[in-house]
Amino acid sequence: MSLASLSDPSLENPIVTREKLHEVAQRNGFQIAPQHEDAYLLGLRSSYAIAAQIDALPDYIDPRLSVVETNNSTLSRQYARVDPKDNPLTAWCHVCDVAATSPETDLLKGRSVAVKDTIAVGQLPQTLGTLPEFISQGPDYPISPIDATVVRRLLLAGATLKGTTTCEHFSLSPLSFSSIHGQVHNPWQRGYNSGGSSSGSAALVGLYAARKAGEPGLEGFGEDIDLALGGDQAGSIRVPASYCGIYGLKPTFGLVPYTGIAGLLPMIDYVGPLAMNLDDIALCLSVLAGYDGLDPRMGSESPLRENVVAYHTALKEFKSQPDKPLRVGLITESFSIPGTNAENAACVREAALKHFSAMGAVVSDVSIPIHLLGAAIWTAAVRNQMASHAFGGRATDSLAHDLPHIAPSAWPPADAQKLYDVVSAHNPSAVLTTMVEALLVHDTVLPPTAQRKAQRHILQLRAAYDAALADFDVLVTPTAPAVAPPLPDMSPEIKDGQSNVERLLRLTAGAINNTAPFNATGHPALSIPCGWATSANKDCMLPVGMQIIGRRFDDLGVLTAARVFELGGGGLGKRPQVRSG
Repeated sequence: MSLASLSDPSLENPIVTREKLHEVAQRNGFQIAPQHEDAYLLGLRSSYAIAAQIDALPDYIDPRLSVVETNNSTLSRQYARVDPKDNPLTAWCHVCDVAATSPETDLLKGRSVAVKDTIAVGQLPQTLGTLPEFISQGPDYPISPIDATVVRRLLLAGATLKGTTTCEHFSLSPLSFSSIHGQVHNPWQRGYNSGGSSSGSAALVGLYAARKAGEPGLEGFGEDIDLALGGDQAGSIRVPASYCGIYGLKPTFGLVPYTGIAGLLPMIDYVGPLAMNLDDIALCLSVLAGYDGLDPRMGSESPLRENVVAYHTALKEFKSQPDKPLRVGLITESFSIPGTNAENAACVREAALKHFSAMGAVVSDVSIPIHLLGAAIWTAAVRNQMASHAFGGRATDSLAHDLPHIAPSAWPPADAQKLYDVVSAHNPSAVLTTMVEALLVHDTVLPPTAQRKAQRHILQLRAAYDAALADFDVLVTPTAPAVAPPLPDMSPEIKDGQSNVERLLRLTAGAINNTAPFNATGHPALSIPCGWATSANKDCMLPVGMQIIGRRFDDLGVLTAARVFELGGGGLGKRPQVRSG
């Protein structure tokens, strides 16, 4: 259809009928006056015809996301699902063995990596932790025609990609029970959460760490990995890192491109590394960081690739004794935030005081009262648009290169009841997210200004942390309020007066209270292992994570602060026996 033909008022259209015109008007709360019907019908038909004309064009994929030429060739990368008996943690999604034919650097030569299943790997399926019919127009999981920017950078730095890792159902869980592929177990103790939504990535790196620590009984736990990537919208790198006794970095917003990754909402989307040690975190950041020209999350502060700090080199050159004492502020409110376990909080506080101070750092409390509202501000600012972005097919409000192979149904889908039945059984948080958006947007129980006001409070929250960081080099909180909880009973029966939905929703409550605020404000935040605390069932000791927060785009400052902590004797330490009494 030519654009010229759109001016013909007699143009007929079987889709945009007069009935459709009035239906659309009624949906917007008004009626079309009879004398205006032809004019508005023409405008509606013209807009539809233009949109359909562009939709009929062949798709465009930016060459900057083309599949890297690899040892399997770009046309036949081999992959497989892991046999469950070889995947007892349920941490692997698909396995492969992919390396670039012509890497550009050798920064990751000889290193094996895995990436969260939200990250597009060319010629491999993506599942997003859900059923294929929710993200594909066919019966099978969609195959990616692109390599995400971070995947390209890993491969071109010489890494070997070993596969994709299990992620939580639509990435909407800080715990590891919701994936359609099954619950992901903590490598230190089966039956406990590995954390989510980067559950598989953390579990595999944690397994590597546990084996290196000499933890017994891990022979049958399958293949591990020493480097992995995760995604983080509210704590989905840092909470799993904390639970699994490893390092996990959420970089500064706009430092590492998110292009080619399924997100929840651009304002809070991050991708970053998980590793057993700090040097590998720095090395990965050197490889991943820098402007890619495609991600709208990156702005004027984002460095060009040639200007990226060589984080790994700078960390190695860092003096064991800083030129001036490091100033460490313990956010008072984070140690008593709702859901906090006293033993977990005490472990973080005592470790910070002991090991930072051992290196001459000045450690003191700092009160940031608005931190208590940080997770609530995050919630108010994102929950009225997250569902339509995450799994409703809504395009972002800024120009972006989305995932061309992910094809969700119209929202709500034709078989919305099936979506409810499946998702509610696995991840009621996703169902709740859809209903919250409908309530807050379509029912107008709050004015449209409420979301804009919530975003202004994010600026207030950012200003509060920035003010504290004017007096301190870094801020410290417990990463999670407690150690990893047991994996839940997923059966549908009512138990102890609670339905399965209530049990699952209650289990996740509070897990992101100390992490989500920094997704909103953009500050870099690193979870590092700092000790052990007693499990909820008092049958074992589980890792505790400390979160170090720095000034925006001072990711190196966060890394060097973590190095100071290590030089002062800090770290996970030997796993103690469970404490009696």
